[in-house]
Amino acid sequence: MLVRKRPTLKRLWLKTARRVRTRSHRTARRKRHPFRVALFKLALAAVALWGLVAAGYYAWALTFDLAAIREMPQRSVVLDCDGRFYSRLSGENRVVAPFDAISNHFVNALITREDSRFYSHHGVDPIGIARAVVRNFLFGGVREGASTITQQLARNSFPIGGRTLHRKLIEAALAFRIETELTKEQILEAYVNRIYFGSGFYGVDTASRAYFGHPASRLTLSEAALLAGLIRSPTRFSPFNDLPASIRNRDVVLRRMREMGFINSAQLDAALREPVHLAPRPSVAPEENWAMETIRRELALVLPEERIDGGGLKILTTLDPGLQGIAESALAARLAQIERRPGYPHPRKGAAAEVLQGALLAIDNRTGGIRAVVGGRDYTDSKYHRAFDARRPAGSTAKPFVFATAFAHGVKPGDAVSDARLAPGEIPRGLGRYNPANSDNQYGGDIRVADALIHSRNTASVRVGLRAGLGNAADTMERAGLAGNVPVYPSLCLGSFETTLKDLTAAYTAFATDGIRLQPYLIEKITDADGSTLFQSTHGRIRFLDARTAAMTSDILRDVLARGTAANARQLGLCKRAGGKTGTTDRFHDAWFVGFTRSLTCGVWVGFDHPQTILSGGYGADLALPIWVDVIQAANAKNYPD
Repeated sequence: MLVRKRPTLKRLWLKTARRVRTRSHRTARRKRHPFRVALFKLALAAVALWGLVAAGYYAWALTFDLAAIREMPQRSVVLDCDGRFYSRLSGENRVVAPFDAISNHFVNALITREDSRFYSHHGVDPIGIARAVVRNFLFGGVREGASTITQQLARNSFPIGGRTLHRKLIEAALAFRIETELTKEQILEAYVNRIYFGSGFYGVDTASRAYFGHPASRLTLSEAALLAGLIRSPTRFSPFNDLPASIRNRDVVLRRMREMGFINSAQLDAALREPVHLAPRPSVAPEENWAMETIRRELALVLPEERIDGGGLKILTTLDPGLQGIAESALAARLAQIERRPGYPHPRKGAAAEVLQGALLAIDNRTGGIRAVVGGRDYTDSKYHRAFDARRPAGSTAKPFVFATAFAHGVKPGDAVSDARLAPGEIPRGLGRYNPANSDNQYGGDIRVADALIHSRNTASVRVGLRAGLGNAADTMERAGLAGNVPVYPSLCLGSFETTLKDLTAAYTAFATDGIRLQPYLIEKITDADGSTLFQSTHGRIRFLDARTAAMTSDILRDVLARGTAANARQLGLCKRAGGKTGTTDRFHDAWFVGFTRSLTCGVWVGFDHPQTILSGGYGADLALPIWVDVIQAANAKNYPD
């Protein structure tokens, strides 16, 4: 059994002495080194203070929503009928690419250029900071920054202020949090999609496609190094602005990649020798023309505004860019020719006064898709959409619907009809007096009903309408979509009611589709950034004529081009099998031609925004038909067989 010894007086004295001696030694040391003690206390206080500051800034960093890092504005791309890029909507020119779709060469070049210790730090790089401080001290000024890729991502993703200590602290805290909650690959993906690469291009995939003509997944080592070299000064070093400077930066990045072991000497030499082949410089600004105006209109009808503004949409359209360009050029050139005619009585384009205008719409008879649309002579001068918004009297372009109604009610193309002036009593009571003239002021006896339409005889057309029944004719026109409430008067036979070029052209598709009116549309499909379908066209189709009636009318309209009011189409260069109808309104205020081939229906209008006589004798065959022929004849036979 262990027995504890009681302390003796001697032991107690020795223990007490040792304590006193130790305290005295400590006191002596403090007296001998007061600066060290103060410095130690100051360091402890600084660490404690820094801990409080860091905790406070990290608490602040926790209030930010990191989802914003991935929520970057993307462009909404507009694709043509073949799925090729046509234009984009307004906003940052960016398409977000997943990390797996980015070349490893670019990732390595980026790390080499911007953050060589990216995979070893946790948002803030103390070694990088120390190195930057030393180099900036040695060389004077700010020669080297110390921000990591993660810090740059934080700065670019959140509004955290300017170049102040406060901003750097919250940036560092945010970077630490980002590294805690996101993987390195997620950080890199967000960074490379967010940054600016010069010349209006945001994100590495957009830049790769713009500068080199292929996606970021196919970047060569040389191309990847060149793009990485743009990041610090994208506007200055853009290859479109200064190719030699961008190549010098590329070479710096490549040599640094060799030093870090990302590439070997053979790869370095090959990349340094590789020539830079730039793609043709694309337009940064969205197309501004009637096609894009129409797309924006349709987009607003099918998607809410906030969804459109969010970007990232892929908008597949029915637009044929080649035909669109031809349509715009043909309309502008033919109107200029009209203005150059001797005795033309109006101001020409370029004058401050109102000038001659026109509009055109081309619809694919297989689907109803709009292939070309022109709402005016010059989009930069006037945004008024004359193809969709201008309501003008239809004139003689309404006659085919009158004759089709008559055929549906038993009248035959070979029947006889008088071409004489209307006699008293021919117009039913209650419909007023109506006695229109023929355009040539010539009148004859009986002619074939078909010839009355082929040669656009006004008096005979009214008689055909009376046989069909004016109410029936008005009903046909309304079901065709020409107008909502066609007045049931004899003048409807000559198109006295107003319509738009869009509605008139859509109605004429029935003569190429056995009686089915196609609903014109320009947007085929819309998907979001994830590929989900947001909208799909339904290809609206309305039958308002039976197939037999439509075929009878179509055959006669083909004769209009062969030997009728539009027979000069052959002299203008038309070689395709086609049908259509001219239209001219009172006092030559409006000139129309609407016609079709097997594949296309196209309508053209010429006139002034404020109705006035264009030219004395300015018929549709003279003013509108040449534009129509230019477009129809230029339509690719492979895509638009006749």
